[in-house]
Amino acid sequence: MLRFPLALALVALAIPAHAQVVTDQTGTAAKNEIITAPLPQDQAAMKAHVMFLATDAMQGREAGSHEYDIAAQYVASQFYAAGLRPAGDNGGYLQRVPLTTFKLADHGSFTLTGPDGAQVPLLFGEDYVPSANAAKATTDLSAPLVFVGFGIDAPGEGHDDYAGVDVTGKIVVFLNGVPEDLHSEIRATLGRASSKAEMAARRGAIGAIVIDNPTGGRSWPFSALAANWQRAATTWVDGEGNGHSPSAAAPMLATISRESAAKLFAGAPTSWEDIAAKAGDTSTKFKPFPLATSLHAIVNTEREDFVSYNVGGLIPGSDPDLASEVVVLTAHLDHVGVGRADASGDTIYNGAMDNAVGIASLIEEAKRFQESGKPPRRSVLFLAVTAEEKGLVGSDYFANNPTLPGHRLVADVNLDMPILTYAFEDIIAFGADRSTLGPIVRKAAEDAGVGYSPDPMPEQSLFVRSDHYRFVQQGIPSVFVWPGYAGNGEAGTNGFFADHYHKPSDEVGQSPAIDWEAGVRFINVNYQIAREIADADQTPVWNKGDYFGTLYEGPMAD
Repeated sequence: MLRFPLALALVALAIPAHAQVVTDQTGTAAKNEIITAPLPQDQAAMKAHVMFLATDAMQGREAGSHEYDIAAQYVASQFYAAGLRPAGDNGGYLQRVPLTTFKLADHGSFTLTGPDGAQVPLLFGEDYVPSANAAKATTDLSAPLVFVGFGIDAPGEGHDDYAGVDVTGKIVVFLNGVPEDLHSEIRATLGRASSKAEMAARRGAIGAIVIDNPTGGRSWPFSALAANWQRAATTWVDGEGNGHSPSAAAPMLATISRESAAKLFAGAPTSWEDIAAKAGDTSTKFKPFPLATSLHAIVNTEREDFVSYNVGGLIPGSDPDLASEVVVLTAHLDHVGVGRADASGDTIYNGAMDNAVGIASLIEEAKRFQESGKPPRRSVLFLAVTAEEKGLVGSDYFANNPTLPGHRLVADVNLDMPILTYAFEDIIAFGADRSTLGPIVRKAAEDAGVGYSPDPMPEQSLFVRSDHYRFVQQGIPSVFVWPGYAGNGEAGTNGFFADHYHKPSDEVGQSPAIDWEAGVRFINVNYQIAREIADADQTPVWNKGDYFGTLYEGPMAD
């Protein structure tokens, strides 16, 4: 744990040097007593992984760091010890993940051409804030503008903001926000500006602009975007050396301030004032229409490339008819590194619960399979992914670039930050009720002696916020398993988020302590879930008509 230099601390506290040394020694001894307390063998095995991965020496395991690479090698060695076959690149356990951090190089240039042909330069920070484009160093587009309401293309859900308008070769303009009548997980998916740009690309648009709207939910307000205009993001790099962008065909170009939006609507059949009066109600269904203005946008993006690693180990399936099908078990290995100091001066974000516990569970589950003496019918892939904290990037890279030729990924079970500060009585499996994985999870929980509960916090849309979602986007039925809210669960979960989530205090030896007995039970439950999926007669499919199964063209029940 990093602290202020001793001399500075002594001046600040105004106490004798020898007293400070005694205090530090006493505190360290007390912490070590907690860390090294004897445990039963199965609990100690789980704890040992977390002790290594979440130690201060690992410096928070930020993707791309030397310390992360050490953590990846540690996981590879544990997969080897558990008897897993290498499932990375070139016969090894590591999959090289080419990454890039990208941000705006400058303010760019945005010029409107009005209905009278006059050109109107827009002002950075007042009229617009550009959006960096990972796919191109320079984005240079000129096209007419088309207003498409909230930019939602989901006719099956009762929202088609493109009805009756052709946006081919155009730049679409939409409002921030998403209709409240949609399911929370669908709202979270469709409400992102990047998702709206993808929808625009499918309709033939070549670019997209969003208008700042106070009802926009989690999006940053315009003033914050302007103040943080060079905020960096991370994505993976494709085989052509381009930063991956799902909306590359119609990139997000900029956010336009609410006060300046009227400039875009000059000469339009409906004025901005009329639109703005209704924009606060996301249930409004605007009729799309071409604007009388066009835009010339230039956006310059700078990149810094680096490399990190996913770690994969495989148990081959034993059934000749099913061995080519792969059940994937994922957990992210990275955390957020070193950052702002807390009240004690600690700057290392150790990430014990988030997600060293998930990685420890992954390793110990692999041992359960091997110790059972019964190989699974389907192959099972244990995958520790990088750059989750940077936007689910490592899992997205693997889902798009799997390392198992001749195999087909059929399900993913994700382990991300199981909060194990209490003796859980039930489990939650986000997304289970969307596919035939639901009954399997319920049965596995019952066999393991714990209850199964519905999502107690649907407003958080956790189904679309962790690594399993990158497999969902490839059409693969997936679940994200967590200890539930029964008993002390809700208090334990809320307490962790309030006091330890993404803070230096998420480390072994802090209070509340990790309940290692609960940890072993969590491993057993997840092993049972994975075993049931791997040995089932039927391959998992989406429930008939499920939104995500339909959207991503996955296998569907009849």
